[in-house]
Amino acid sequence: MEDTPIFELRSVSEKIRRVRREDLNELYRAALLVWKSSPGWAIASIVLVIPQGILPLASLYIMKLIVDCVASGYSSANKEAFIGQISMLIALAILLELLSILIQSAAGIVSEFQSTLVSDHIQDVIHAKSVAIDLEYYESPKYYDTLHRAQQEASYRPIQIVRSLTQLLQNSISMVTTAALLFVVSWAIVLALLIASVPRVLIQIIYSGKLYRWQISRTEKERKAWYMHWLLTDKSFAKEIRLFSIGSIFRDRYVALRQQLRKEKLDISVNRSKANLAARAIEVIAIFGSLAFLALEGLKGNITIGDVTMYFGALTQGQAVIGSILSSLTGLYEDKLFITNLYDFLDLRPNVREPQKPVKVPKPMSKGITFEGVSFNYPESSSNALKGLSLSIKPGQVVALVGENGSGKTTLIKLLCRLYDPRRGRIAIDGVDLRRMKVSDLRREISVVFQDYARYDLSLAENIWLGSADGVLDMDKVAKAAKDSGADKVLKRLDAGYETTLGKWFDNGTELSIGEWQKVALARAFIRDAQIIIMDEPTSSLDPKAEAEVFAKFRELAKGKTAIVIGHRLSTVRMADCIYLMKGGTIAEHGTHEELMTLMGEYAQLFEIQAVNYR
Repeated sequence: MEDTPIFELRSVSEKIRRVRREDLNELYRAALLVWKSSPGWAIASIVLVIPQGILPLASLYIMKLIVDCVASGYSSANKEAFIGQISMLIALAILLELLSILIQSAAGIVSEFQSTLVSDHIQDVIHAKSVAIDLEYYESPKYYDTLHRAQQEASYRPIQIVRSLTQLLQNSISMVTTAALLFVVSWAIVLALLIASVPRVLIQIIYSGKLYRWQISRTEKERKAWYMHWLLTDKSFAKEIRLFSIGSIFRDRYVALRQQLRKEKLDISVNRSKANLAARAIEVIAIFGSLAFLALEGLKGNITIGDVTMYFGALTQGQAVIGSILSSLTGLYEDKLFITNLYDFLDLRPNVREPQKPVKVPKPMSKGITFEGVSFNYPESSSNALKGLSLSIKPGQVVALVGENGSGKTTLIKLLCRLYDPRRGRIAIDGVDLRRMKVSDLRREISVVFQDYARYDLSLAENIWLGSADGVLDMDKVAKAAKDSGADKVLKRLDAGYETTLGKWFDNGTELSIGEWQKVALARAFIRDAQIIIMDEPTSSLDPKAEAEVFAKFRELAKGKTAIVIGHRLSTVRMADCIYLMKGGTIAEHGTHEELMTLMGEYAQLFEIQAVNYR
């Protein structure tokens, strides 16, 4: 890192303008965030802050009266006459101190509750946005940078924001009252203090800006370091890390990344400390210069000894207040990164948009589903996943999609579920474009088992019920879905039956095999009362016998519904009414199994290749 001088004259005015414009806007957004999360506690905090800003000055004034009273009594022949007055002032000082302690205690309680509420509110806002945004963002590295920056400090930054705002308000009140008091004795003292604090203000602005830019630039490295940590600690990689003895590789990469990040931050901190040292020296000269002025005024008899004590106390308090204000502003300036990143995340807008005047999803379907010249490419990819694809699916028909990896099968399903919208062409149900329907209404009519199905570390009953979570948990429906998918066979080894927690995240959890998890995912799809059932490689982890049982049951469950099955095992898709062979984002062949075998095309060749292994 290059050294930076205390004064960067060419950029000072620009930085100050930016502070006035951008930073005040971020300060407003931070305050608004705190207010929205807990308005009642915010009011309580403000009410308690005001006396905290005034009471220190009142204590200084009482101390002045005590010193003057002692000085007068010392030179008086009747010293006893001053004892009662001094005792009363000391009692008043004690009461003020006790009142200050009481208010500080109450403020501490308010701050604790308010901080928790703000933190929980921000986490809730992040969760709500994470659910609302498009799947597209989850497949973008830039999104993960934005999400990482918003999440990484969400546990403690809100608390710091609350405390920084509270301290800023309290110190601002103290600063105004202190400046007013010092102005009585000399406006030059107030001006000297303000001028002496300018270098430190500029240093804070310059280096907070440097830190801000560094924190933005470090995001990818932070995520890489976190990824290495995840590889070393998550169970998904535990077996291979041990078998291939690759733990040291990831440890070394993690250490190297963290060392690089530490060095970069240390360079900024060292340079800032050097500049701060010079700035603080200027402040010390101003403080003790003012003290010399007060001492001379006292010797001349222009002010009393109590005045000297009070004004010097105000000077030191003013210096401390300025330091606290700068600390609060610096904290808020650094919090700006969190606020900016949070709002960058919250300002993300979905590309899958709701229609202004939605039409109802046809129920039941009369004409079916049509893909009409559909083309699609994923964000940040120039190649098309689908190229002018057209196909139709009749109501009640079972359709199979087959083809090599990357041929566009799962992409087609994502578009049907409106996880994405086509770049060209349209998808329609009974002739109505999906984009004219409310997204939640459309998805309510679709039940899906994706190849990368979710595994929820919840009870078995909840794992299944989540497929139809609009209603209350109905154990009869859960049990039927489990039976239909074969997941009920898992019950034999679950001590608490359907109430057994699955997975190993929590105590007393039971881990399932991949095949058992897949049956649970199938049950989650079967419990949903939907017109369209989609199964993406639904039996890839099942043995042949279990697979045959699932498909036999699937045919029974799919009666009267439209079903789409994606499969690599061609033996499992023979039962489909129509099979579409996809290649390069288009339909290469289609027909029944018998028709495609007769065609002697690519489907027949693939089927024969697979069949050889079973002969």
